[in-house]
This record gives sequence, C-alpha cells and structure tokens, in this order.
Amino acid sequence: MPRRAVVPSSLLVLASRQGGLISSTQADAAGVGSTRRTRLVRDGMWGRPTHGVYDPTPGVRYGVDERRRRAAWTGLLAYGPGAVAVGSCALALLGVAGLPATLVPEVALPAGRHHRPRDGVRVRCFGETVPLEAVRHGAALVAGLTTALVQAVPELGPRHALAVLDDVTRRGLLSAEGALEVRRRVVGRRGAAGVRDVWALVDARAESPLESFARWDCTVAGLAPDELQVEVRSTSGRLLGRADLGWRIDDGRWLLVEIDGRDVHESPAALLHDRHRQNALLGTGRVDVLRFAASDLGPSGVMLRTLRAHLAGRRRAPTPSW
Repeated sequence: MPRRAVVPSSLLVLASRQGGLISSTQADAAGVGSTRRTRLVRDGMWGRPTHGVYDPTPGVRYGVDERRRRAAWTGLLAYGPGAVAVGSCALALLGVAGLPATLVPEVALPAGRHHRPRDGVRVRCFGETVPLEAVRHGAALVAGLTTALVQAVPELGPRHALAVLDDVTRRGLLSAEGALEVRRRVVGRRGAAGVRDVWALVDARAESPLESFARWDCTVAGLAPDELQVEVRSTSGRLLGRADLGWRIDDGRWLLVEIDGRDVHESPAALLHDRHRQNALLGTGRVDVLRFAASDLGPSGVMLRTLRAHLAGRRRAPTPSW
C-alpha cells in the first residue's frame, strides 16, 4: 500500500516540525491507533525509536542539524508534554552551532522527577537549587539558553565547548555578563575541570565551529594564532579579503589560514570567489595562505603538521596589526 495512504498528511506535517517523529498520543489523535501502529511497524512502514515514539517515514536521510533536533525530540516525545529538553539537546533546538554530530536524547521532568532511562534516552536531575528555567520553543519545552549552557558545556569537552560559546557570543545570544554567569555556575560540576582553559579563548570573531576547532587545536599544540579574521588591504586601502586565522612571521609577512566548510565553499560560485580572493591576497606579496578542510583538523591532522613546518624558525612576536 502506498505510504501516503497510511500516513495522514497532518501527521507528516507534524513530524516535519519534530525531527521526523510523532508520539503515540499524536498518532491516536490523527486516527492511527495502537493496533494499526503495531502493524505498520511490523511491516516496516513505520519506525519505533523508543516506546511511545514513531517515525512515519523511516529511511529518510537527515542532515547533521536535523539529526541533532531529532535526538532532542526523541526525548521530548518519549516522556510527554511536561518533559523539558536540557543540555545539548536544548541547545540543538535553540539553533546553537558547534555541537557534536551525534547527541544523546536527554530531558528533565517536572518537579525534578527521576525516571530510569530507556532506549538511550536520559532523564536528567541536575540538582538545581531553583526550579528549572524552561522556555517554549515552538511546541517544545526547552531549558533556557544560560541554563542549557551550564548543563552542556562541562559535558561537551573543550573543543565543542569553545565552538558553542564562540557561536552564542558571536550571534549576541549571550552577553559578557551572561558568559560570566555560565562560567560561575559551571564551577563544581562534573567535567568543569576539563573546560577550564576554554573561557579565556572564547572570541566573538570566530565565524564557524570549524574555526573554533582549528583554533583550539592550534592553541593546545602551542601554535595559537596571533589574530582572528585578519584583514588584508591593498596599498590604496581597499579590502582584498579576510582570513580566519593569522600568524605574524619574519620579514613583516603573515601566514594566513582559511578553514573551508563544505556548505560554504563547495558551490561553483563560491569556489570562483575563493580563488579570486586568494589570488588577490597572494598578489600583495605580504602573505602566505594555507587552506584546510574539516578532515585536516585534529591533534594528528594535516593542519598542525603543515603549520609546524611553515612556522618553524619564522614566527615572530605579535606586533600591532597593519
């Protein structure tokens, strides 16, 4: 039987807003009762990620952002209308960048109720001294940004924690005072010691998680860049381009690094623009340019090996930008 005949369109619309998922209560309301759902799952027409949660279009391939939201919705739908998305799942629903590609579904329940996890969905009791701050985000209840950051940052590890904090700072979602509050409330939580070196590196100039990852890798390796978003201008003052990371090297030159994200740099127009811009930068005679992709990052990646070779004996103390 064609799938469109067994999935009411109202459910498909609802699922599209919930990471491709619906709850048993929502299915009941649309006229798809438990007996019919059991048959649909048995025949492979529907999926069932956990008790009370269904996927009416199994086999659909989702992008990374949607997979994160899907994890959050798995927890919310599994535990009902009072459940609150917390930690990294809350950040995913709030649109924060820099999170790991795979998230564990996690929720908190009203009045701090405890519940055993099931099918990989975690029920969190954070031991807050005040009631959990929750905001309505569409149909979802989500921990507020500050609270979600306090919950998530110590558990993310330093690389992703830096990317998340860079993102919310750059976009103006978190003020300087808010960042101080998050830092204060993180102290003493499990994992806090692992991110203690992150706070001094948070920088609103970082324009993508890949840039944050690269900067963290460089800093840990003792190759911290001298500047972010380095502007290169012609002798007449015209802006020729900007580079993500920059190191001052001998004879007054710069070594510039660009981190290419697939979604930004792979279209033909973007490739042409990048080539013209790189040619203009190199044409000044004052810069060297290196370009890396996500696969080049990491403590044993190509980027650090290449940087070490280029900076060996050529790096100099920071001076005012030109």
